[in-house]
Amino acid sequence: MSMKKTRFNIEKVNEIIERLETMHPDAACALEHKNVFQLLVAVVLSAQTTDVSVNKVSPALFESYPTPDKLASADINDVEDRIRTIGLYKNKARNIVKLSQELVERFDGNVPDNFDDLVSLPGVGRKTANVVLAEAFGEERIAVDTHVFRVANRIGLTDEKDVNGTEEALMKVLPLGKWTRTHHLLIFHGRRICSARKPKCEECLLKDICISSTDND
Repeated sequence: MSMKKTRFNIEKVNEIIERLETMHPDAACALEHKNVFQLLVAVVLSAQTTDVSVNKVSPALFESYPTPDKLASADINDVEDRIRTIGLYKNKARNIVKLSQELVERFDGNVPDNFDDLVSLPGVGRKTANVVLAEAFGEERIAVDTHVFRVANRIGLTDEKDVNGTEEALMKVLPLGKWTRTHHLLIFHGRRICSARKPKCEECLLKDICISSTDND
């Protein structure tokens, strides 16, 4: 995969990160969880669904099924009923029950701490694995969701056509020690300022840097 070089040097990249910090100092994982298992399930549930929607259904789900062994033996219909309000709930219910079964059967009920094992679980892709490794195991990771993909390419940090290319490009552009933090900052920026349909360029501290800002037209 060939990647286009960013238009920004390292000083400008760090300035972008600093400005994002000024706008979103509270940026962090918004999914409610008490342990790595709950985090894994919550991230699987969040695919094509807002974190807010997941947080509405997860407390009751985790109260009834707090551990992999409990969820592994769950009635699929009950799980579906508990998460019915989120998108793709039938498929997600199957995935979280199956991944719980595999955690019990293959990993003694523990969430694995490496990428290859994580993505071998039902419903777990690159983004989910990267979030778990970053949040639960402290690894520097860049999880590219729709916000990160849109904002990184819109600003000009990257110039890629898909999420995998954007992930690889960001790994080359961003300082290693700031991967996870920048991931959160880009997500919050996408939610609060740089929305898909109507970005609030007039409120953005990056408007004089961003290649797509209406102020630069």
